[in-house]
Amino acid sequence: MSVQITDLYDNWAELTQHAEQWKSRSLKQAFAEDSNRAERYSTAAAGLEFDYSKNHIDDKTLELLLGLAEKADLQGAIKRLLRGDHVNNTEDRPALHSALRFEGEAQSNEQKEVAAALEKMGKLVQRVHSGEWLGHTGKRITDVVNIGIGGSDLGPRMVTKALTPYHTGDVKVHFVANIDGAEINDLFSQVNAESTLWIVASKSFSTLETLENALTARRWMLAQGCAEGDLPKHFVAISSKVDKAIEFGMDADNVFPMWDWVGGRYSLWSAIGMPIAFAVGMDNFNKLRAGAARLDSHFAEAPLDKNIPALMGLLMFWYSSVLGADNQAVLPYANHLQLLPNYLQQLEMESNGKSVNKSGQRINYQTGSVVWGTEGTNGQHSFHQLLHQGNVLTPIDFIAPMKAQHDLAHQQKYLIANCIAQSQALMEGRDLEASKAELRAQGVAESEIDALAEHKVHPGNRPSSTIVVEELSPETLGALIAAYEHKVYTLGVLWNINSFDQWGVELGKLLGTNVANAMETTDVPADWDSSTQKLIKRFLQANNA
Repeated sequence: MSVQITDLYDNWAELTQHAEQWKSRSLKQAFAEDSNRAERYSTAAAGLEFDYSKNHIDDKTLELLLGLAEKADLQGAIKRLLRGDHVNNTEDRPALHSALRFEGEAQSNEQKEVAAALEKMGKLVQRVHSGEWLGHTGKRITDVVNIGIGGSDLGPRMVTKALTPYHTGDVKVHFVANIDGAEINDLFSQVNAESTLWIVASKSFSTLETLENALTARRWMLAQGCAEGDLPKHFVAISSKVDKAIEFGMDADNVFPMWDWVGGRYSLWSAIGMPIAFAVGMDNFNKLRAGAARLDSHFAEAPLDKNIPALMGLLMFWYSSVLGADNQAVLPYANHLQLLPNYLQQLEMESNGKSVNKSGQRINYQTGSVVWGTEGTNGQHSFHQLLHQGNVLTPIDFIAPMKAQHDLAHQQKYLIANCIAQSQALMEGRDLEASKAELRAQGVAESEIDALAEHKVHPGNRPSSTIVVEELSPETLGALIAAYEHKVYTLGVLWNINSFDQWGVELGKLLGTNVANAMETTDVPADWDSSTQKLIKRFLQANNA
């Protein structure tokens, strides 16, 4: 028998009854009744300002949600996470990504290992930036290519793009992830074998996409004239399986460690973040880590009613588990944050897309949500139509850096004005009378007004939060990422699921290997389903196999 959400919380009936009021009460009304609402439902820490006043909440909502957090022992769970308890119970290990970004002197064994790895990484970055590290023909390194996928790609790629204004210009940083050979093949025309350093980033060093791309890069280097014995001048690796990396052919001195107590999607603060350091320098990489560390301290110490990640998690729990939302949009009004929604898709959906609880019991309540979005203002000219007038409940996070990192200040004004206006329009909406009045002001005939006015109605009452930063710096970006990490953990605690395993990615990988073997041997098992057989045969036919 599956576990019900009511099995977890004895005040569930009160919570759902309270939710009914929002069917007849609007956010516009809530703001009209309380001129201080924005101030009361805002909090700040580590360079982030979190305004959650445009959500379907009041003091009673928060009281009930905080009661759930108490019932779930969220504060105890936060302590267990940060002190290194084995919160990843299915793999019997801690989830100590916070140990990757400590400030001050290393204390624990994990922190000492991290410090040693980062010191080694810093020396490599310095040698490449200074021109001391040379390729096989004596040329300095001009391009660094990160080969990885999932957590070994999405985080470093996103941060490298986000911190574009901080790039040192010492090297160009590129990324290869897809098993589709088009990605790496296109890259070959952009880099020179004599001056390229390849990073092979794989926690397990058994990921198909990464190993195949690494082999392709190796073959290309050899074909371009690099001798076998000179390959160590062009390849480094990052893995928790150092022996496998060496077995693959990596020079032992060029292998950087990862650890089983860090999940891949939480690992950009480690040597997995090497491409970030190559792009922005170690000082800025350490500032990124410091910003996250400050948010960790806030998560550990702030009361839950002022705790940014806890509030983010409680709000999403309210929308998904109580009000029925199955998706959430993240809309950064910063072009350099355009990859943030992609990164958060893995963070949220790989962490909390579960159908059993921590004890392995089937659950019948929703966990996880579909995360989507893009950078503003591009989305306003595409999917914002659905946000404003569709019938889908979509909680939204707007992210707004106040200061530009360029000289086009007038465009920054319009950018942030649009961000603010979108959240205002989603909240207030426009009723039928206002729509008619607007059409009359435009000189539209009354007969046409009756036909058009309903189409121009915006229901409003659409929830959103706004995360404000002074500017998008390494420190504020680090804090922002850490806030979302801890939001995901908060949700996992509330749903009583393990946010740190990802067994759901394994079956597709296994079957992919089986299908590839069938394509290689042309021996397609007769007991496979007819669709799979047909598709394999179609591939073989197209490739004359």
